[in-house]
This record gives sequence, structure tokens and C-alpha cells, in this order.
Amino acid sequence: MESLEEKVVAVIIVGGPAEGTRFRPLSFNTPKPLLPLAGRPMVHHPISACKKIPNLAQIFLIGFYEGKEFALYVSSISNELQVPVRYLKEDKPHGSAGSLYYFQDQIMEDSPSHIFLLNCDVCCNFPLPNMLDAQKRYGGMGTLLVIKVSAESANQFGELVADPITKELLHYTEKPETFVSDLINCGVYIFTPKIFDAIEDVYMRQEDRANVHHVTSFEALQITARSPPTDFVRLDQDILSPLAGKRQLYTYETMDFWEQIKTPGISIKCSALYLAQFRIASPDLLAKGDGTKNATVVGDVCIHPSAKVHPTAKIGPNVSISANVRVSPGVRLINCIILDDVEIDENAVVMHSIVGWKSSIGKWSRVQADGDYNKKLGITILGEAVTVEDEVVVINSIVLPNKSLNESVQDEIIL
Repeated sequence: MESLEEKVVAVIIVGGPAEGTRFRPLSFNTPKPLLPLAGRPMVHHPISACKKIPNLAQIFLIGFYEGKEFALYVSSISNELQVPVRYLKEDKPHGSAGSLYYFQDQIMEDSPSHIFLLNCDVCCNFPLPNMLDAQKRYGGMGTLLVIKVSAESANQFGELVADPITKELLHYTEKPETFVSDLINCGVYIFTPKIFDAIEDVYMRQEDRANVHHVTSFEALQITARSPPTDFVRLDQDILSPLAGKRQLYTYETMDFWEQIKTPGISIKCSALYLAQFRIASPDLLAKGDGTKNATVVGDVCIHPSAKVHPTAKIGPNVSISANVRVSPGVRLINCIILDDVEIDENAVVMHSIVGWKSSIGKWSRVQADGDYNKKLGITILGEAVTVEDEVVVINSIVLPNKSLNESVQDEIIL
């Protein structure tokens, strides 16, 4: 029987302002991890998945955003899940492995037997209890969540080779120039506390390389220029690659969905994936309606309880409507994310778009895009407090905050 004393903690890497640039203008005033997907902040999905881990003691969010940007959310989610959630601010980036080591004392407060490490910008079903069971079977220092992808897209990620029988990680390379494998790293891990020894070993080797007392000053400058800072340790290149094939790391393959949330376009796709997951795991979170008392709902739709949606509107599929939104008669919403306090007037259409906070869309206007989530202008984004006046069409465009559009635009970035 599993010991009740055997505690587990989870660490979620949330990054910092410099890493959210591809989400501008949405990330100007809101940290990327707090942008909503399927009606919940991006970071909420891995946090709620951690709640299912047996004997979970704490959840740590590590990043270099200001603490005040996460304070309200951390307090709210801690109360909601009844699990301690803490935000730990780095003084500077230390790398995904270095940040673990930097906060080792806090992470090890409860003497956990296992430590989950998740990247915030990963969208998947997070099979964390299964990974914990697998890690206990395998032994070793840690287990990576992996998935098979097309050979054409594999080189965008960390490719790896695993033993088909034992599942041991045999080889790992980050974004290789030539094809290695269609098996990639999902950015979700579980480790034993031995991971701290491995990180410390990397620090020691880096310090040794930085010790250039016995070389010329010119050679010392060359070494310094080539080497990363001695307090920066990358999980992939510095830990996974060297330990592959040494019976220390293993893999757990998921057959479910997985995406890396790199762009706003991908966030619309990920919102759809989470909404589909709600249909199975939490159907009460999805809206229903047939056009009589409530709006007609098609497919998976999430509507905040404070939103006002007219019964003649038609919503879905894949629509997320946030707090205090007002949707007027005859509106059509498809594949879009509508953020707080937006007003959409009569007979407007929004499709393949993200509409920023406090924006307004006039009567008979259209805000739409082609829906190619991999293109920069494959979706339309309205920043905060954008006004689209009546009968204006906005196609495949990005509009910065506080702009007013009184004429139609296509394939433009409105500064």
C-alpha cells in the first residue's frame, strides 16, 4: 500500500514578459499564462490537472513576472482547489532546470518523493497520475511525457529515441537539423529529488569551464563568449541529452492531444481542444441552448455566467465568452475567444478571432480571418479597448489597443 507520507509537489514554469512577445497585443497588460483558453487562464489547465495527483502537497509557479501580477490569481486558485499554490519570482532567468535548483529549498520543504515539472505553454490532457505510476515502475531519476508527430514537424521540438520495451530514453536532441525520430518531448516531466544532484553536477562543470586562470586573456574572452552563464541550466541540452542512455530517464507516451501554445492562433486551436475535453470530463462547464430561452449553441461553447447573450444569437463551435460580455440579437460567433467586457452589437459576425477586453463591435460588422492558425495573420486580433464601428469588415488583421476603425481593413497590422 502506498505510504501516506510520500508527498508529491508540482512546479509549473510560467516564463516572463520577454517570452510573451508573440502574444502581443494581448500580452501588453496581461501575462501570457493568464490569457484565457476555454474560459480559464492558460495556467489554470495544468494547475487543475495537478489537483489529480495523489498526495499532492504544493504547486509552485516559477517565473520572472512581478509577483503582484499573479497574486490575485494564486489566491483565487488556491481557495478554489484547496491546494497551496505559490508564485516564486526569479531574479533573472535561470533556465528550466536552473530555476528548479534556484528554488530547491522551497520545493523540498515537504520532503517530496517526486517532483512534477510542467511548462505553462503546453496544451494536453496531462496524464499526471499515470506518469507517477510509470515513474515508480521504471525507477531512475525521471520520466518524460512524449508523443509521436509527423516527421515534417518533429524538428520544431526536442526529438528523442526510446527503447520500445523498457521505455528508457536512449537519445535526445533539441530541434535537430536532420530527422532523428518522430517521437518528441511534450514539456511535461516527473523527477525524483536526485534531479537536484544532476543540476548541481552541471553547475560544477560550468564553473570549471569558467575557471580560465591558466589560459591567455584572449582565450578567456573566447570561452566566455561561447559559454552560457554559469547559473543558467537548460533541462533539454544540459540534463536530458547527457543522461540519455544511462538508465536514468524514461518515457511515457500519450496517445491523446498535445500542442505547444506558441501563438494566439494556436491558442484558439487549444481552446477548442480543452472545450472538447470539458465535454467528456466536465460537461457542466459547457453552454446549452436551442434559440428559445437561450442562444442557439453549436458544438462546444463556454459562456461566463455574467455574460448576457441574446436568444437570437448563434454561438459556436469553439467559442469562449468571458465575464460581462454583451452579445446582441442576431450575432454569429464561430471559433473565437471573446475577453472580458466586450460588446457585440446586432447582426455582427466574429470568426477565427480573439477580441480583447473592453472592445466593441458595431452593427452588421464582421471581424474574421482565414483560420490558418500557423500564419501570423491567420487569425484576427483586436487589442484592448478597440472600437469597430458599424458595417466595418476586419479580415486577417491585428489591431493594437485603443484604436477605432471606421473603415474596412484586410491583412494589416493597425499600429
